[in-house]
Amino acid sequence: MTFGEPPVPDTQTDDTAPAPAEHKRLVSGPGLLLVWLYGVITVGAVSRSAYQISTEFDRAPLAYTLSGVAALVYAFITYSLVRGGETARKAARICCAAELAGVLTVGTWTLVRPEAFPDATVWSDFGMGYLFIPVILPITGMLWLRTKR
Repeated sequence: MTFGEPPVPDTQTDDTAPAPAEHKRLVSGPGLLLVWLYGVITVGAVSRSAYQISTEFDRAPLAYTLSGVAALVYAFITYSLVRGGETARKAARICCAAELAGVLTVGTWTLVRPEAFPDATVWSDFGMGYLFIPVILPITGMLWLRTKR
């Protein structure tokens, strides 16, 4: 292009073109609410675990470590949902299944052996401290991701 000539439009940046198959959008409709909920619970879990690990770790190391693990799982699922694409969808489904297994395991553990948890985790009592969102969210996430194939 020389000075004074109009720019030639770039066909690669056409916003009306469909997204490539490998980056299919997962954040649409109910998926937007799912991402928002995962984002909120990520912030809550990261904040709680970071504070507890940095100030009170010796009081309940297992509980605080599990809260940190939950925070990482939530952050990864949030990232995967926002990223989109088939690989991210599969990774998010696997993490939702792992999250559900963690919630059910820790939730049962805290009911059967409460003395093992002198302080609550995000997944204690099946997420009762978080309005049971930790047990509802992975089920909802797996169902949503199943429809987005």
